[in-house]
Amino acid sequence: MRYSVQIADRQEYFEIPARAAVDVMHAKAVTIASDEEELLRYSLDHPIGSSGLETLVSRDTRVCIITSDVTRPMPTARVLPSLVERLLDCGATEENITLAIALGSHRPQRPDELKAIMGDYYGRLRVVNGGSGRYVHVGKTTAGTPVDILAEALEADVRIGLGNVEYHYFAGYSGGAKALFPGMSTFEAIQANHSLMVNPEAHAGNINSPVRVDIEEACSRAGLDFIVNVVLDEQKRIVYCASGDYIAAHRDACHKLDELYGVPIRQQYDIVVASQGGSPKDLNLYQTQKALDNAKLAVRDGGTIILVGSCKEGLGQATFEKWLVESADPQEVVGRLAKRFVLGGHKAAAMAQVMLRARVLLVSDLPDSLVESCFMTPFKDVQSAVNAALSLEPSDVSLLVMPHAGSTLPLLREHES
Repeated sequence: MRYSVQIADRQEYFEIPARAAVDVMHAKAVTIASDEEELLRYSLDHPIGSSGLETLVSRDTRVCIITSDVTRPMPTARVLPSLVERLLDCGATEENITLAIALGSHRPQRPDELKAIMGDYYGRLRVVNGGSGRYVHVGKTTAGTPVDILAEALEADVRIGLGNVEYHYFAGYSGGAKALFPGMSTFEAIQANHSLMVNPEAHAGNINSPVRVDIEEACSRAGLDFIVNVVLDEQKRIVYCASGDYIAAHRDACHKLDELYGVPIRQQYDIVVASQGGSPKDLNLYQTQKALDNAKLAVRDGGTIILVGSCKEGLGQATFEKWLVESADPQEVVGRLAKRFVLGGHKAAAMAQVMLRARVLLVSDLPDSLVESCFMTPFKDVQSAVNAALSLEPSDVSLLVMPHAGSTLPLLREHES
């Protein structure tokens, strides 16, 4: 039979012979009763766990809206019109509204990327894209994480965080408080927070991940007044929106995500074809790793993961690349993290950990030599990778296709009927 997955902006088709037992993992189907604008307006009219924006904003209020960069599928350009219109209705002026890009440890956005993020508001709203480098220290969390926030965000009277909610491989879920912290924080603070990922409870789908707990404690010290969080379907359409308190509204969106994207499986598979879902999620290997981390839950020990992601911008982070290409084998990468946590190295170790129990074939636009230096087998098309994986298996092979592996979370239910 013929199947397909997305890589960058193109569709990759491939055939799987009848001898393989094939399953395809999709999010649950959702019927959209309202268009996106109606969903957004309804959410702003019915905030969760907080009062409405009209109690926070007046004419002289300086508002900072914090949103994601282009490596995230957050549809900022489609959310801003409803949000800005509501702020203007509350008395705010465009001159007093700033959009801040939550870069975290990522690079500043290029002008074309800012235009894609901001849509019609590009050139109309002031934008903070990397900031002045001035940070304000507002204390430490219980875990010892320094809470350092970009001054431009803290100088606003009201901070509003935007985000799309999906599974996060060590913070449990994306969205919520993450816009402000670590999105608007220092490298040192981000590294301290992310070092908590070594705790076994730091995994996708756990809302009580120690990383998430630390993030929300940091946010409570810095102050995030309101969030607008969306859940997207596999076509990147907004199917749900939760606005209001950065914890209560976030939890509401997480419940919706679980309804749509938590997918029970009754076995682990010999072969898993895992696509990050195309652009913008697969711009680099640093982001494509998220698909691998979900796919690992579905593959048996000694099986094969075919990871699909363009990675046209390369590996994506200097330390991540250094740890992979300078190590002799995956075990050395894992050992480095055990000795000392380093941001960027944490993702290299997460990838290496998967490679210790399964083969990883990478279908990408990266040079073969670079892929091989990262302990993966390179392929330029999915069909060739599938053929290679099948050649290693007996006739009764099981295979799972995950077209949106960075979003769908396999939940092993061995005893479900």
